[in-house]
Parts: sequence; C-alpha cells; structure tokens
Amino acid sequence: MTQDILDFLNYIHTINTKSVHTRDAYRRDLEEFHFFLINQGVTFWQGVDSKTIMRFIEYLNKHSKGGLKNSTISRKISSLRSFFNYLAQQNKVNHNPLSSIHNPSKQKLLPDFLLFEELNQLLESFDLTEPYQFRNRAMFELIYASGLRVSEAAALTIQDIDLEQRTLRFIGKGSKERMVPFYSDCGDILRQYLNEVRPILMKGKLHHRVFINQQGEGFTPRGIEYLLDQCSKRAGINRSVHPHMLRHSFATHLLDNGADLRLVQELLGHENISTTQIYTHVTLDRLKDSYLKAHPRAKLPIKTT
Repeated sequence: MTQDILDFLNYIHTINTKSVHTRDAYRRDLEEFHFFLINQGVTFWQGVDSKTIMRFIEYLNKHSKGGLKNSTISRKISSLRSFFNYLAQQNKVNHNPLSSIHNPSKQKLLPDFLLFEELNQLLESFDLTEPYQFRNRAMFELIYASGLRVSEAAALTIQDIDLEQRTLRFIGKGSKERMVPFYSDCGDILRQYLNEVRPILMKGKLHHRVFINQQGEGFTPRGIEYLLDQCSKRAGINRSVHPHMLRHSFATHLLDNGADLRLVQELLGHENISTTQIYTHVTLDRLKDSYLKAHPRAKLPIKTT
C-alpha cells in the first residue's frame, strides 16, 4: 500500500499538475489515511468503501482540537479522490469510494488583518543598525507593500525586482506571472537591504534568493511565519500574527482608502473576484462600526414605553 502512495506522488510530480505545497499536503493526507487503515485492519485498497471514508473523517474530527474546518475536510477528500482515481486507472480498484461523497460547503471566514496602527507598530520596532533586523523590516514591509503570499516572498529572487520601476514580476500561485508595484519608502528600504545588508547575510553563499536566513540560505515559508510571530510579540502586538495577515491588511487598507475592487483582485492575483469580495465585508463591517460609534442617534437608548 505504501508503494502505491509513493507511485501516485511520483505520478503527479511527473505530470506537474500540482504545486510543491499541494503535493506535500497530498502526501500528509495519504500517510494519515494509511495509518488509519492499518489500525482498522484494512490491508488492501479494494477493502475501502464510502463508509471507511466517513469513519476516517469522524476519526480526524475526534482527534483534532475543536474539530476540522470544512476547508481542511475538503482538501483531504480531494486528496483521497485523486488518489483513488489514480488507483482505478492502474486497475488496482474497481471503483472510486469517494464518488458518492461530496465536499462540505466552505466556511466563509472573514480575513484577519492588522490595523494600520498595529502595522506601523510592527514595522517601526526594528533596529535598522542591526543587519538581521534590517532584513526583517525589508521583508515584512515588502509583503505588506505588495500583498505577497508567504510562499511568494520566500521564493522571490533578485531578478524579480525592478527597483527603478518599483515593481515585482514573478510566477505566483497557479504558475501564473504576476506584476505588482511597491511604494517609494519600501523601495528605499529594499534598495539599501539589497546593496548593503544582504551581502553581509549571504556568508559567502551563491544564490539569488532575496531574503536570507541565519545560515545564509533562502527562507522557507515556515521560517518566515515563525519569524513574524516572534517579531510581532516583541513589538507588543498581543495576538498571533501570521504572514497572510499582512496580505489581508494590504487588501483591506486599499479598499478602506477607496481602491477599486477589480484593481485589488489583480494585485492579489485572484482568478475569481468572489475571492476578493470577502474583503469588502470586512470594510463594510468597519464602516458600520464607525457609524454606530459616531452617529448621535445611534447612541440613544430605545424607548420601549
């Protein structure tokens, strides 16, 4: 059974239809499912039916803190559906046991973001006389300035940056080229980082990655996540902060200041505008909150007699 999983992962790597992050997620999902099957006494794929899948989802819910999000369940179902489609093509199963199982509807959670004051609190907290702190400022400033995904920030290379035009051009999610601008203050910080600070951090290594870790290598997305969380705590922000919050903040602050929704969609690299529209709910909620706090009649108690 383990060999079938490895063959499937090699197959999707060969045909190159999935990103590295998606393939890693598939691997984790399938290893988890395989472990579950062993504990259930199922030793061959033909022994898996729709009831087995439902028991697996129940098992995951029971062993996860607070239950699984619908989006996580959907991804695991998609992983298993793709795997069993592959097994059917290889004549190792007669049918796909997930053919009758539908993905749960996605929960539309409002994106979490930093207030502009919190963002400034974070960015102004770094000591720019210290190389690693200068790097932190440049990295988080650019993620916010251009609305980057953490994976895009980690993969960014020198060739992706045009300091004169103040733009980034890179391959983003879905292997699509994206061009995004950044503002002049960010450009000044980035120029100084690239010219003066990055060579110090490279430690003699030869590569083109923009943001460098303690070993002189390019950051991983997880490394950026950990660093931002630590820096936010040191800056006195009393909640967990992750890189996608900087991207959420980028979109929310643009819409708050009158940017067109289609422009924000293009800058974020969203294929469908409905993905971008969730930020309008955040902006509307803040608008309503400000209205209720400021309007004199909204503050009056309601007379019931």
